[in-house]
Amino acid sequence: MNLAANPDLASTEGTLGAFAHTRWTATGTLVDMAAPTPAPRIGVLDSEPQKVRFDIGKSALVIIDMQNDFCTKGGWVDHIGGDFGADRAPIAPLQRLLPVVRNSGVPVIWVNWGNRPDLANMPPNQLHLYKPTGTGIGLGEPLPEHGARVLEKDSWAAAVVDELKIEPQDICVDKYRISGFWDTPLDSILRNLGTRTVFFAGVNTDQCVMHTLTDANFLGYGCVMLSDCCATSSPAFCTEASIWNVKKCFGFVADSLQFGAALEGAAA
Repeated sequence: MNLAANPDLASTEGTLGAFAHTRWTATGTLVDMAAPTPAPRIGVLDSEPQKVRFDIGKSALVIIDMQNDFCTKGGWVDHIGGDFGADRAPIAPLQRLLPVVRNSGVPVIWVNWGNRPDLANMPPNQLHLYKPTGTGIGLGEPLPEHGARVLEKDSWAAAVVDELKIEPQDICVDKYRISGFWDTPLDSILRNLGTRTVFFAGVNTDQCVMHTLTDANFLGYGCVMLSDCCATSSPAFCTEASIWNVKKCFGFVADSLQFGAALEGAAA
């Protein structure tokens, strides 16, 4: 239908929805649910076990838990004697990748553990994860070096590392479990964006990244793990098993250079 011939459809007033791919427009006489569909912008990713052809305009980058508690000296992992340095491995590749992703119009979604101060939605089994013997410093309790409370929303402990900057156009989602989808708006946000393909980065590869990716797979999204943008302080076999399982059951694996090349190749 020619929009110019129908003022109800051509009107820019009455738009309903945050994102162009899925928004409606409404007037007193008509609700238009047929959002304009942008022409596909096709990228070809040199991934494993197969190459992937994807629509850049229907993609998103989800970055999980690149937070001080996991990746910075003085955070919770450091406090318990874990190897926080291992979790810093994604910082440099993400610093290189993020400008390419944003320039390509791909949404960047930061999914970070950010608990309520009162821990009202945290049952004992989740508290046990961070305080397995019932002693020591667990969720919501202050770290000795600076008093920041472990993974509490808006605390230093839960903040993204200084080396990675959240831009105004990025989207932030608080999570409360290993999976970024459980009891969060992540799925609703992705669907409102019109997302079909999700690229995953962050820590820990075998825990929060892996379980968020598997839930995305179960929800019907195409999933790609960016191997050099993921890391874990777990033993090496955990990463090997995670990558093997993604390629076998849950999606595809590539690295940041391959993803960047697919985006830049489509632009060229």
